[in-house]
Amino acid sequence: MPVLACRVDAAVAPPGYATFTAGDSSLAAAVPFSSSTTATAASDDSISAKWSPAHSAALYRVDSWGAPYFAVNDSGNIAIRPYGSITLAHQEIDLLKVVKKVSDLKSVGGLGLQFPLIVRFPDVLKTRLESLQSAFEFAIQSQGYESHYQGVYPVKCNQDRFVVEDIVKFGSPFRFGLEAGSKPELLLAMNCLCKGNPEALLVCNGFKDAEYISLALLARKLALNTVIVLEQEEEVKLVIDLTKKLSVRPVIGLRAKLRTKHSGHFGSTSGEKGKFGLTTNQILRVVKELHGSGMLDCLQLLHFHIGSQIPSTALLQDGVGEAAQIYSELVRLGANMKVIDIGGGLGIDYDGSKSGNSDLSVSYGLEEYASAVVNAIRVVCDRKSINHPIICSESGRAIVSHHSILIFEAMGAAAPTTPTMDQINIPTIMEGLSEDARADYWNLSDAAMRHDNETCLFYADQLKQRCVEQFKEGTLGIEQLGAIDGLFDLLTEMIGGSEPARTYLVNLSIFTSIPDFWSIGQIFPMVPIHRLDERPAVKGVLSDLTCDSDGKIDKFIGGETSLPLHELDGDSGGGVNGRYYLGMFLGGAYQEALGGVHNLFGGPSVVTVLQSDGPQSFAVTRAMPGSSCGDVLRAMQHEPELMYNTLKHRAEEFCLFDAAVLSSSLAHSFHNMPYLELASSCSLTAMNNSGFYYCKEEDYNAALVECGTSEDEQWSYCVA
Repeated sequence: MPVLACRVDAAVAPPGYATFTAGDSSLAAAVPFSSSTTATAASDDSISAKWSPAHSAALYRVDSWGAPYFAVNDSGNIAIRPYGSITLAHQEIDLLKVVKKVSDLKSVGGLGLQFPLIVRFPDVLKTRLESLQSAFEFAIQSQGYESHYQGVYPVKCNQDRFVVEDIVKFGSPFRFGLEAGSKPELLLAMNCLCKGNPEALLVCNGFKDAEYISLALLARKLALNTVIVLEQEEEVKLVIDLTKKLSVRPVIGLRAKLRTKHSGHFGSTSGEKGKFGLTTNQILRVVKELHGSGMLDCLQLLHFHIGSQIPSTALLQDGVGEAAQIYSELVRLGANMKVIDIGGGLGIDYDGSKSGNSDLSVSYGLEEYASAVVNAIRVVCDRKSINHPIICSESGRAIVSHHSILIFEAMGAAAPTTPTMDQINIPTIMEGLSEDARADYWNLSDAAMRHDNETCLFYADQLKQRCVEQFKEGTLGIEQLGAIDGLFDLLTEMIGGSEPARTYLVNLSIFTSIPDFWSIGQIFPMVPIHRLDERPAVKGVLSDLTCDSDGKIDKFIGGETSLPLHELDGDSGGGVNGRYYLGMFLGGAYQEALGGVHNLFGGPSVVTVLQSDGPQSFAVTRAMPGSSCGDVLRAMQHEPELMYNTLKHRAEEFCLFDAAVLSSSLAHSFHNMPYLELASSCSLTAMNNSGFYYCKEEDYNAALVECGTSEDEQWSYCVA
């Protein structure tokens, strides 16, 4: 049997590794491989090269997309800098310590929460809000602008009660308000602003019916600074009629449909054919209608929206300048204009590239954004000799994205499938091959001896396809097919120079927790939150728990199709009880509101963490377990209580001796989250009784006692 050989020109490092690979990992000569030799991708010196947290920070671009709120600390863990660039060293929060505190069992001082987990940092939220305010204040002062900035938070970005309440509280010193786009959003905004600054704006956007407008007018009666923004021409008549019926004088705004268009994915709502807003002629008709009703003085705000993630200040200035012209014309027509609402669009840099040519990035910071807005409005107003308006923005994504981190576990990884050459049995391969397939093998061998990699791969692929056809016809056994597959994979890896990405199973539903990745291809930074002082040795893709082929993450920042990861090794020394945690960052906007319950995987656990002066630099101030199996079943109109009773009676009928413990187990299942638990975290052991696995012995004995209660016990008696 001839020796089969191919040339490996260089070992290709995982994405971003090239800068840090020590030594020369190339193999200078052809590597013959037969049953007794195995190709090696890198030298021992290269594998053992010194790796530091700084290398990981650069590899995962943490300093590019994460600054000034996220960094890699000396322990190799992700650190949170709650106050941004002014955070002192002792104020940094080690994210792994937070995760450990939250996930440890209550018996050892933890909170016992299950993954996945959202960790909120209100200090980061407050810092983002203050930074936005400071950016506009600086631009206003430096340009001699004669009014002020007064922002609102669009609650659609994240309607969580505590997020909205924190924004109202943190924004109260500078009159920060809220924006609502539906009736329930308006109700929650009205409630939250009762504790806010009385001058804070309550901007009512979205399509409206009589009930919506009545609610907004009621808010005005409740002394909330409410503005009804007209999205459709028909809404003006409703406002006029209801104003008369309710005897309240409204403040009215209108949304203009600009000609300026944002060409990226997020610009679909902009331009003349956008979904929202009034055209020039519609604006003129609304002005005429208000004038005829004696309510033109109520028109005080102009709103527009170029689109989310505005990529550059050039586009921003173009749109704001156009809107300022419309504003000045409304002043000329007699409207009592006071506010220009520039909408959303303040973007964030998801991939750290600071590029104006990508939906994942923007080419400016807060200061440049504010300066461009102020300048565009000031120039038009000065030219038209009109008073400078109050500037309002609806910058939701930029406010909430950074403060929330999704943490999830890798539960397992697919083992490497590529065999070594000594594992491939050449005689086995040759058994049963057709004449054409044998010819392909000899041609493959000849090409390998000549180091003709392209021809080698051609005949390898042809050989594999012939063998697949033989297998389908029943003339080739599964052992021979497996050997051919192994040979093909080995050749591909050796000639290609790198291993294929391995699949890591993660305890997560992409559809629930990262819906934008699945729906619009939005990419978020993902990083192991620990072991960053170790060199990642694996290129991986992430597969979630759902029974759906779309439930995988195989696109990452930087255009990469894999993520550098560490081996899952309980003795790695860097993990927590052998666990491996990953974090998804910059996902605080939209993901929670848009997430569904595909496969009945519900929402994650949520904790709120504040910086403190204690020994760990943090305090967990709020903790909420994720949705239980009962919760998600109830959301789909099932009745968990009745389901439990049905199954309990079934257990009593068919499992007489084990009925009590089986019923207890069922109750636990209804109360527990739908996600997986590692054996080390759940209390299952090999203790077996009649083929059924129970909890630890003390839990089992307690269950026997507890489940021996009266027959009218409730389904929820067994708390998870």
